[in-house]
Amino acid sequence: MGAADIRVYRQKINSTTSMQKIFKAMELIATSRITKARARVSASLPYANAITRAVSAVSSQQDIEHVLTSEVENPRRSAVLIMSSDRGMAGAYSANILRHAEGLLEKLREEGKEPEVYLMGRKAQSYFDFRNREYKQVWTGNTDNPEFQVAREVGETLVDAFLKDTDEGGVDEIHVVFTEFRSLVTQVPAVVRLLPLEVVEEEVTETTELLPLYQYEPDPDQVLDALLPKYIESRIFSAMLQAAASELANRQRAMKSAGDNASDLIKEYTLLMNNARQASITQELTELIAGADALSAS
Repeated sequence: MGAADIRVYRQKINSTTSMQKIFKAMELIATSRITKARARVSASLPYANAITRAVSAVSSQQDIEHVLTSEVENPRRSAVLIMSSDRGMAGAYSANILRHAEGLLEKLREEGKEPEVYLMGRKAQSYFDFRNREYKQVWTGNTDNPEFQVAREVGETLVDAFLKDTDEGGVDEIHVVFTEFRSLVTQVPAVVRLLPLEVVEEEVTETTELLPLYQYEPDPDQVLDALLPKYIESRIFSAMLQAAASELANRQRAMKSAGDNASDLIKEYTLLMNNARQASITQELTELIAGADALSAS
């Protein structure tokens, strides 16, 4: 070991220190943004719950055969919306989503249904492009800060495909794959079938309010025509908000882990550099002593 080794270790320490600063900055940014993301998830719940109760009231109290609530006898084609992230540095966040999406696609094929894939996020787009696999449409940008206008566009696209006849390229089912945000430490990939409509009922308890009886004007079918697209939009936007909070939580953890690993590397490189410096000094002293002995002996 010599001066060259010391210089190499010093360069590694400097580069790792620079990366550590970047990891720390990204961790702080994710930490500051996740608070807002959690607040948006909480703020979206009252509207989502209210429209869910309204749709539940119409669907459960009326004997209605509506296109958005009726099961197809032999479904042939299913739309699958996959929500990933636009950026990396979030650990296994997108990988977990894509793995669950692959499981759903395989299950649909085994059931004899042809999947029509819709993507959200550049990570999912890159995944399918790299494998030369087809998808119908993709939405990118601001996956960690979703906008309702995007949810409305996605909802309209999927509902239009659902209302179209399968012989004309329509679908019989709509599934969404996203990450459900439960807490800062727990985010779980989820698969939800949006259409045909599966109304999410509240858990019945002693304090649960019974759904009121309504009279509909002009008729329940037209009420569902107006409510169900809004219901789909709210469900998609809620999934987008939960996915955004989950992405930020995963990025926060990943950057903290990367920063900790950088600290360990800096300590290791510092120890190796000190050992190299000590070995170099020892070698120089040995050479000096050997030279002095040779001079005194001559």
